[in-house]
Amino acid sequence: MADKPIILTVDDDPEVLQAVTRDVRQGFGEHFRVIRADSGDRALDVLRKLKLATESVALMLVDQRMPGLTGVELLIEASRLFPDAKKALLTAYADTEAAITAINEVRLDYYLVKPWDPPEERLFPVLDDMLDDWLAAHPPEFKGIRVIGHRWSQESHVARDFLARNQVPYKWMDLATDPEAAQVLELTGYASKDCPVLIFPDGQILAKPTTQQIAEKAGIHGHAEVPLYDLIIIGAGPAGLAAAVYGASEGLSTLIIEREATGGQAGQSTRIENYLGFPSGLSGAELSRRAMTQARRLGAEFLLTQEVVAIENHAGIIGVSLSDGSELRAHSVIISTGVSYRRLEVPGADQLTGRGVYYGAAVSETSSVRGEHVHIIGAANSADQAAIHFATVAEKVTMLVRGKTLSSSMSHYLAERIQATPNIDIRYHATVAEVCGSERLEQVVLLDTDSGERQTEAASALFVFIGAAPRTDWLNGNVARDEKGFVLAGPDVLTKGDTKHWGLERDPYLMETSIPGVFAADDVRLGSGKRVATAVGEGATAVMSVWQYRASMGL
Repeated sequence: MADKPIILTVDDDPEVLQAVTRDVRQGFGEHFRVIRADSGDRALDVLRKLKLATESVALMLVDQRMPGLTGVELLIEASRLFPDAKKALLTAYADTEAAITAINEVRLDYYLVKPWDPPEERLFPVLDDMLDDWLAAHPPEFKGIRVIGHRWSQESHVARDFLARNQVPYKWMDLATDPEAAQVLELTGYASKDCPVLIFPDGQILAKPTTQQIAEKAGIHGHAEVPLYDLIIIGAGPAGLAAAVYGASEGLSTLIIEREATGGQAGQSTRIENYLGFPSGLSGAELSRRAMTQARRLGAEFLLTQEVVAIENHAGIIGVSLSDGSELRAHSVIISTGVSYRRLEVPGADQLTGRGVYYGAAVSETSSVRGEHVHIIGAANSADQAAIHFATVAEKVTMLVRGKTLSSSMSHYLAERIQATPNIDIRYHATVAEVCGSERLEQVVLLDTDSGERQTEAASALFVFIGAAPRTDWLNGNVARDEKGFVLAGPDVLTKGDTKHWGLERDPYLMETSIPGVFAADDVRLGSGKRVATAVGEGATAVMSVWQYRASMGL
């Protein structure tokens, strides 16, 4: 019993407290210990004792209107004891304004308006989501993969980042800081030069593995189960995941192929706060985990760490060629390969990639930069989200912005948050001219783009967000693109492409490319919205066009 994480219910009304405790025990008592308190002060006493006993608190479900400490005041104090616990507020209809305020003040995860009957519809789904999120970050007892390596090793960074982006639990053991790491490494029979060394729960050991080997052993690789699919989706970002959900839910045999990790660039976002239905925001990893679970539950298949190298039209059947030489076939294909971050083309950048220079948020490095000085290049949403995230652990975050203001494409709420965070320093008219270091990043040479003045300063981590290019080189001219590589789709196929490649009497359907039956969604498509919500909408819309195509072909 004591090993179970705890759900704390708090209400000063005895009948309400009894009812909510009963319902929570009914729904979650098998895996969680449910305890209760009848006031804010008693709840704090309970939480202090739990802290001393090193217990885990997963969720606090607290009434707002209580004598003494209100619900919000209690959660403010409780967050200091259990900052990672999920927080939900029970409110009357008149208290919703307080709940909305609490979202910002205490990072409230949800508020429930009383009464919550029937609990199966109005209480359990909400708590289930929050507890799933908590468990994803707090496995009851670590029995996952151990990764032994060096912080400044590019290979170690790749392995950790791959596991993190695919939501595979792992324990990082740094040879420079963890005394146990050297001892465990010696027991494996490998040496420091063989790192990263991965130890799996069954005792198998992999030294310097490829991501594909890690995926196979971790059970996330997947396999194509049938020779011909109704729909193959290339790329598992928000658009691809949405297409998988809608395609599978409507009865299409659906396969989604991803070369790296689900979520795409959005999966690396540390906090998305403008996505509909999540007032407290959620991370890109949370969003992709939920979407992947949803797609799989509806019957979609996943093939991860496989790269598509070509597609061809075989008399109405689309062939999808993989890097391992195999070919899969489908009646329809959706291309949602997204974009990749542009490389930093300055002296030292290539040599120090993965050793202090990182592309994207690289959340696997969060614990490594604690108390350090972090530099971020860029000023769009992804850079700003990363700056806010790293500011919670780093001593200082310096944002290097080439222009004279933060990007006009940045969301207003992020700009306000950036400017209100005291340890984020914004330097305008600034970029990086050179990165320096022997075995790891040690210094950055900053360039003032107005004066031309250069300044060298110490640096331990540099995160790069300097624009993106579509991942379309593999199309090799088979699908029409513009001069920057973005895929032409819908009306653009005829107005901006070479019309001789479109051999049908009808016009292309919405999001259909120059190959009939092949569609494009997300940032890879010319004219896309470059936001998570629009990508999800495009994925769903592409599936609607797939149905139009199927009807025209008599499928």
